[in-house]
Amino acid sequence: MIKILAKRLVREDCVEEYLRTAEALIAASQAEPGCVSYTLNRCVENPRQFCFVEIWKDQAAIDAHNASEHFTRLVPQLGKFVEVADPVEHYTEV
Repeated sequence: MIKILAKRLVREDCVEEYLRTAEALIAASQAEPGCVSYTLNRCVENPRQFCFVEIWKDQAAIDAHNASEHFTRLVPQLGKFVEVADPVEHYTEV
């Protein structure tokens, strides 16, 4: 399995729109056959800081996700609300 962390600082005036758009991405992503888990997490210390935590069966599942209609449509929309985007990180369990 591969875990993905995608940390984003959302503009103060866009948090509600970000959450609404993310909700659609989460629902569609969780329905993908290779998805083990797909959640959005909010930082306790900074309510504008969010992190997608994704767990995928394998790289093929990630590739299919990244090419999906909902990903290619919704991720650019989410990007419009972001102030700072950290690099997306991929992990495997040791």
